[in-house]
Amino acid sequence: MGNSKDTTAASPTPPIEVVPARTESAGDFARKALAVTLKDIRIEMRTRELFASMFIFALIVSVLFNYTLDLKATQIEDVAGGLLWMVFAFAGVLGLNRIFTSESEAGTLQGLLVAPIDRSALYLGKLLSTVVFIAVTQLINVPIFALFANLSFANLLPLIPVFLLGTIGFSAVGTLFAAIAANTRMREVMLPILLLPLTMPVLMACIQLTGTVLRGQPIESDRQWLSLLLAYDVIFVVVGTLIFEAITQED
Repeated sequence: MGNSKDTTAASPTPPIEVVPARTESAGDFARKALAVTLKDIRIEMRTRELFASMFIFALIVSVLFNYTLDLKATQIEDVAGGLLWMVFAFAGVLGLNRIFTSESEAGTLQGLLVAPIDRSALYLGKLLSTVVFIAVTQLINVPIFALFANLSFANLLPLIPVFLLGTIGFSAVGTLFAAIAANTRMREVMLPILLLPLTMPVLMACIQLTGTVLRGQPIESDRQWLSLLLAYDVIFVVVGTLIFEAITQED
């Protein structure tokens, strides 16, 4: 009995299985961002609150501009870019004021922030929602503006890249500031004050490129403005993706 060995102490310790941390793939990231966008579109299709305000504002201002300014055909091509982007900048502010505020008022913004979703994906989803809403407003209002102003419809199709790039740049900055302003008491005033000065470069580039296209010239003929617009979009989409978590972080 005294010479018997303790078999329990001699038995080898089983190796601990190390479970590798699950990393989010690019596909998962894109699916979550798209889910946020689809949620916003479904809510908007049900309420039509955001789109209706943007569309009606853009329509009324476009009609008033054309009624007030009795311009010749050559003059309207020079000023149409400025008029169109002024209309869509303020219509965009109307939409951006609601993109986070409606979530905050419904109590769903906090749920989104604590949900197991990367804040960068949340930012990109909201950015894509804003781009879709503004693009739909442009899609309807630009032909109406062209009809009232006697602009050539043949020049509207080449405008699509200008409006798309301009809307992405405007929305990239706007989504960031809309998130900042959503929890402030004076958000309707704060957002345009913060947003419009910073989006001046993208608006100036879009006005210049829109005028170029309406005069029948190719967009490539204004390489400097086109390069500025592309650089603006890339910089602010990347910056927004990187800092959105920090600006939505609660104390």
